[in-house]
Amino acid sequence: MSLTESKPRALTFEELGVPDFICRSLHRRGINEPFAIQRVAIADIMQGNDVCGAAPTGSGKTLAFGIPLVAMTRKGSPRRPTSLVLSPTRELADQIASEMEPLSNRTSITTVYGGVAYGKQVNALKHGTDILVACPGRLEDLMESGNVVLNDIERVVIDEADRMADMGFLPAVRRILDATTSRTQTILFSATLDGDVAHLVKHYQNDPVRHEVVPEHNSISLADHRFWTVARDARVSLLAETVAAAWPTIVFCRTRHGADRLTKQLARDGITAVSIHGGKSQPQRTRALAEFTEHRAHALIATDVAARGIHVDDVTSVVHFDPPEDHKAYIHRSGRTARAGQGGVVVSLIEPNGRRAARRMQREVGIEVEIVDPDVASITPFGDPTATLAPAREVRERQRPSSKQRQGSQPKKTGGQLGKKRRNTSQRGDMSSTRGDRKSHRGQGSRQDDQHSEARRSDSNDRPRRTTEAQRDRQRRAEGDGSSRNNRGERRESGPASHRKGAKADQHRASSGGHRKGQSTRARTSSRRG
Repeated sequence: MSLTESKPRALTFEELGVPDFICRSLHRRGINEPFAIQRVAIADIMQGNDVCGAAPTGSGKTLAFGIPLVAMTRKGSPRRPTSLVLSPTRELADQIASEMEPLSNRTSITTVYGGVAYGKQVNALKHGTDILVACPGRLEDLMESGNVVLNDIERVVIDEADRMADMGFLPAVRRILDATTSRTQTILFSATLDGDVAHLVKHYQNDPVRHEVVPEHNSISLADHRFWTVARDARVSLLAETVAAAWPTIVFCRTRHGADRLTKQLARDGITAVSIHGGKSQPQRTRALAEFTEHRAHALIATDVAARGIHVDDVTSVVHFDPPEDHKAYIHRSGRTARAGQGGVVVSLIEPNGRRAARRMQREVGIEVEIVDPDVASITPFGDPTATLAPAREVRERQRPSSKQRQGSQPKKTGGQLGKKRRNTSQRGDMSSTRGDRKSHRGQGSRQDDQHSEARRSDSNDRPRRTTEAQRDRQRRAEGDGSSRNNRGERRESGPASHRKGAKADQHRASSGGHRKGQSTRARTSSRRG
C-alpha cells in the first residue's frame, strides 16, 4: 500500500501493540507519535509478517523495524544471536544500534563492521548478544572463522537494500540469508523496490506486505537547486567561495584520492574541511564526522559510499563537486540538506562538456533548472554571516618523564635482592679466578661470550652441526615470541640461572684440563671465535 506522511493510521505506539517498557522509553526521548512508515509497518512486523517497505532516508524506518525487533527478539547465546540487521555502511550500522539501544536494557545489541580490530567484536560475540547489526563483509569473515553462527537467527532485517545492490553486496547478502536456517521472518527496507532489490524480495521473502511512504515534504522539492558551469581548473576556488557563503556544507567526490586532495586544497583557501571515505579507518571516520557535526569544520568531503547512513541536521548546502553517477545518486546526495521541512541549497558544478548529461539527469529527477554561470552572491541568504567555527579540541600530549622521575619511580631494592646481587658478583669473581690461563686482554663481556660458546659447544656434540631450513624457521619463530629453543625443540635457558650453570661447567672443565678429550686445537679455536 502507499500513503503519505500526513495520513494517520494509529495515533500512539500503544495502539500499535508496542510493549509498555518500550513506550516509556520512547516517551522519555520525546517520541510520542509514530511516523507514517512506523504506523503501517510496526503492527505487521509484530504479527510476524514479512514486510517490504519503500521509504526515503529520514522517514523513521529505523524505529519501524527496531521497535518490533527489540520487543520480539529472544535471548541469544555465545556466538549465536537470534536477530540480524544487515547494513551497507559502518556509519549506518552505528546509527541503527544507537537508535535501538535506548529502547530497552533487556536486549543486548552488537555491531560488527570492517575498518576496526576484530578483538572487541569477537569478545562481544563470545559473551553472547541478542541482536547483531552487521556489514556483510565483516560478518562473512566472522562466519568463516567460527566466531559467529547464524543457525539460531529467526528475524533478518535488510536495511537500504538498494544501496546494498549499488555497492555489490547482494551476493554476500544471499550467502548470509542462506546460512540463517531458522529464519522465520525477513524484513526489507529500500528507497526503491526495482531491479536487483525485486529479485531479493522474490527469492527470500514469503508473501511480503508492501508499504510505500511518500513524504509530504520532499527534500528535493524544498531545496533550491543551482547548476553552474565552470572550467575544471577553476572548480576548487569556486567551491571555497561557495562553502564560505553557505556552510555547513557536504561536498561529494567520486574517489577517495579526490576527497583527500580536495580537503588539502580547501585548507589553502582558508576552508576547514574533513574527509570521509571507505579508505579511512572507523576511528578516523567517526572523528571526522564529529568534527563536522560539532561545527569544528566548514565542510565534509565525502564519497557516495561513505555518505550512505550519514544523518546530520542543519546542513545548509550540498555541492556536487564531481557529477553523480545517476539520478538516484543525485537524489541521495541532495537529500542531505532541506530536511524536516527546512530549506537548503544544492549546487552542481558542471564542466562545459557536461551540459547534456546534466539536462538528462534533471529530467530523470523531475526538476528543471537553467545551467548558468556561477553566482555565489545568490546563495548568500542561505548562510549565516555571524556563524563561526567552534574552537578546536585540545589535544593533550603525553609528556615523557625525565630520567630523575624514572629513577624515582623505580622500587627500591630489598635486602633479598641486594643479597642475590652480591652472590652473583661473587660467582663472577670465582669464574674469573678459575680462568686465569686466558689472555689478559679479554674483558668481562668476552668472558661471558666464552661461557655461552662453551655451552653451545657441549650441546653441539649431541646433534649435527648443520641445521636444515625447517630448523632455522623454528628458531626464527621462537625468537619472534621472545623465547629461544634449540634444534631438538627444547627451551634454552637464559638469565642468571644459565650463567650459574655455565660457571659450574667452566669450573669443571678448568679442573679437568679445560676441554673434552679428543677435541682438536682447531675446533677449540673456532669455538672461541664463534
